Amino acid sequence: MGSLMLNNNLSFNKTNHSSTSISSSSSTHLYDLPDVILSSVFSLVTDTRTRNSMSLVCKKWCCLERTTRTTLILRGNVRDLFMIPNCFKSVTDLDLSLLSPWGHSFLDSSPDPFLLSHLLRQAFPLVSSLTIYSRNPSTLQYLAPQWPGLKDVKLVRWHQRSPSPLGSDFLPLFQTCGGLDALDLSHFYCWTEDLPQALQAYPVVSSSLTKLDLLTLSSAEGFKSQELLAISVACPNLRQLMAGCMFDPRYIDFVGDDALQGVAANCGKLTHLHLVDTSALSNVRVDPDHDGYTAEDARISRLALEQVFTGLPLLEDCVLDVCHNVRDSGPALEVLNSKCKRLKSLKLGQFHEICRAVDHKLDGIALCQGLETLCIRNSADLEDDGLMAISRGCQRLVKFEITGCKMVTETGLRNLVGMLRKTLVDVKISSCKNIDSACALWALEPIQDKIQRLHIDCIWEEEPELVMNTFDLNEFIEDDQRDGCGNPADECKGGGYSSMKRSLSNCDGGGNKKKKLKYTNENYWERSWSRLKYLSLWIAVGDLLTPLISAGLEDCPSLEEIVIRVEGDCRRRGRPREAAFGLSSLAQYPQLLKMKLDCGDTIGYALTAPTGQMDLSLWERFYLSGIGNLTLNELDYWPPQDRDVNQRSLSLPAAGLLQECSTIRKLFIHGTAHEHFMTFLLRIPNLRDVQLREDYYPAPEDDMSTEMRVHSCSRFEDALNRRRILD
Repeated sequence: MGSLMLNNNLSFNKTNHSSTSISSSSSTHLYDLPDVILSSVFSLVTDTRTRNSMSLVCKKWCCLERTTRTTLILRGNVRDLFMIPNCFKSVTDLDLSLLSPWGHSFLDSSPDPFLLSHLLRQAFPLVSSLTIYSRNPSTLQYLAPQWPGLKDVKLVRWHQRSPSPLGSDFLPLFQTCGGLDALDLSHFYCWTEDLPQALQAYPVVSSSLTKLDLLTLSSAEGFKSQELLAISVACPNLRQLMAGCMFDPRYIDFVGDDALQGVAANCGKLTHLHLVDTSALSNVRVDPDHDGYTAEDARISRLALEQVFTGLPLLEDCVLDVCHNVRDSGPALEVLNSKCKRLKSLKLGQFHEICRAVDHKLDGIALCQGLETLCIRNSADLEDDGLMAISRGCQRLVKFEITGCKMVTETGLRNLVGMLRKTLVDVKISSCKNIDSACALWALEPIQDKIQRLHIDCIWEEEPELVMNTFDLNEFIEDDQRDGCGNPADECKGGGYSSMKRSLSNCDGGGNKKKKLKYTNENYWERSWSRLKYLSLWIAVGDLLTPLISAGLEDCPSLEEIVIRVEGDCRRRGRPREAAFGLSSLAQYPQLLKMKLDCGDTIGYALTAPTGQMDLSLWERFYLSGIGNLTLNELDYWPPQDRDVNQRSLSLPAAGLLQECSTIRKLFIHGTAHEHFMTFLLRIPNLRDVQLREDYYPAPEDDMSTEMRVHSCSRFEDALNRRRILD
């Protein structure tokens, strides 16, 4: 592992603990610190690899590291009982959801499930938080009695629900753990009818719950009005409630005014309330050409919203993404400022007229002065003036997301960013018709040296026009951006406007200049995105990644993680003009260690393709070409899929390209693979952790005979563990 630097003056070497001196002339060593102080120092270190390096210094440090570790993610095959670690007696947060073969009921596959559960209890006696893949109720029947003091439980399941009575998945847990405080079902497929019945059957457990996460990603059916009300009645002490709901008024028992008012009345202690329509959980990109209005209005009135906000005075985090029109919402949002004094985070979906900004007056959401996070999705009438009002009223914003707002332009976005340049570090811009990639990056220029997290859509102009005419800056500055003397305000100057050359993109029918302008900044390309650590990208299938660098992201010295989401139907696209997607262009980011390449929503032909069309194996070759040029440590890869046969499998070209990633340590493939394809990965010298996850619904019940099976996974793991790893 090499040496670990604790700070500029303190260092140590694993070969000799006596070399951990504060200075070369001092006789006091870091090793001589009392155990109480060293334990406090160790408990502050959370990075797993750093803790592992610390444990290699000496036996004393190894013992301290083991006794101070409270979080552990256990991997490995359940057949290897002798490999259960017995040195982490202080672990309170245990994750068993990644045991291999992943997705199988590991206790059922064990020859003696009682023995295995007992060994886990002996190895981790203090567990109070548990994450487990619960494919059927028997898993909790064995494990829950081992830790009756469980406070926090997360269940994971992507397979179809087993044929069992309503609520049976939760009964073993509720029967044993009477003091349960938090239940997370965000990755657990079940019926919406299961939970209310189980909560009503165990009122002691229900009353003790303070956190309930029901944003189930695998279910297309959300909780209906009566189910949501039943949950709120059974759990009056909830502080956090997150649920996927059915807001569509065309369905019986949809969530409307009565349900919202009932939740507020029954759970008045709520600090986090997330109610999201299930169609918004799919994370499918909004069509930027859509007018922003849905065919049906949500049955949520302004009066009901005001009563909800009035009934939840402790609210700190609110998400209402209903996917159906909520009109004239501005007056209701003004209540948030007066009734919810603690509100820090707000996300609204399909809310219209949230900020009218008439006569440059603050109204609607702009009056929520305490907000630090604001996410606006599909607000059809939000314009640049509204953004300016938001920036003037919400001056504490650290995170700002805007999605599907077709009226917003890069000028309005830049004005907002310039006004919030002292606080804003996290920005997402998606599906905004008038803002492509280059415009988005230009709009963020005022905070280019401060932003830490960024999401943009990779939309490139085919033939950008170069217009060289330059105009006077003052004639393009809005009235509300001037000071009392009519001069540009400091916020505009600070955004870099003085160095801009403006040029008209076009004119209207009368020859007048349009508001939307094209800009070129002579100093823009010389500046660095020095603090950017996380970059998220959306790109349409068949488009290239290579223009990203020339668009303005060529200098990102601190970039550590990148997420690329490819979406579209391959069957409607011809062969790409280029041979590769462009991953090799990311090699110029020196600190890039982690990548998520999500092609899960790329749909194509798995086995047979018509003449002239590419099958999925050739598309995988296109997207993964050049990945061997990157120095990644971790890679999460979602292969493309053929939904007609519910198949998402790693192809031969993909396996061959992945084996070129010589620096990879962790590789998670979210799909299946042939066993002989997986053997290619054994040639990666530093590879230590590989896993196949079928984490999409419905997960295949029975893998094909040529796909990875239980014994195939075991053989691959044995071969992986037999290799010599340098560190």
